[in-house]
Amino acid sequence: MSVLKVVLRILVILIVSRIIRIVINRVVDNFMNPKASKRLKLRTRRVQTVGKLLKNTATYIINFIVLLLVLNEFNINLAPLLAGAGVIGLAIGFGAQSLVKDVITGFFVILEDHFSVGDVIEVGGKFKGTVEMIGLRATRIRSWTGEVFILPNGNISDVTNYSVNNALAVVDVSVAATENLDHMAEIVKSAAAKFEDTNIVGRAEFLGIQSVTASDVILRLTVLCRPNTQSTVSRHLNAEVKKAFEAAGNPRYYSIEAMERAGS
Repeated sequence: MSVLKVVLRILVILIVSRIIRIVINRVVDNFMNPKASKRLKLRTRRVQTVGKLLKNTATYIINFIVLLLVLNEFNINLAPLLAGAGVIGLAIGFGAQSLVKDVITGFFVILEDHFSVGDVIEVGGKFKGTVEMIGLRATRIRSWTGEVFILPNGNISDVTNYSVNNALAVVDVSVAATENLDHMAEIVKSAAAKFEDTNIVGRAEFLGIQSVTASDVILRLTVLCRPNTQSTVSRHLNAEVKKAFEAAGNPRYYSIEAMERAGS
């Protein structure tokens, strides 16, 4: 009868733990579903990562408690076991401080949504690229030239994220100081008004004269574009301005010989 009672109590412990784990998983899933994430203005990738982390943590804690309760049913004194586990955990903590720092930093990177997989970031002013993987211990970044940087999360500081907000493309156009300023400005304004690109979210604007030297006048254009597309948009806008000066026959951007060849 004593053995039967112990077996029944262990079965009850296992069943209750299973029910608790199912309830916690469903609560986490309901809180982290796409509708809730949109309502709370959370990004889907962040929600999925945090949800998995919470469920795994809950599973580990429940299993540890179940193990202690089962051992208690066999009349095993848990006090020395817990004390020994505490001493071992303390020793591991002192010996793996950098690992603990990496894990804690990685958790807060995910929780606070500093960056996500697919974002273009720059770390410490040295490493810039697309985030390929975010783990609790390390983050992997691939640069646009193909290099892969694996950075321990504890060493990640001063992060610049280029994929969150819209960017501003800035183009400076150099014209000869001897040219008629109003005419040059009209050419640039016309190129800005006609400029179109799939990455822009507004119209190109002519800001005016940026600087003046004895030989050149610098005119500045700006255009608001999608995150991390300012380089592509700037190159496209430069090409359109060059074509506008060619069409106007400006000698700095289009030679007389080229005009004669085009005419012939």
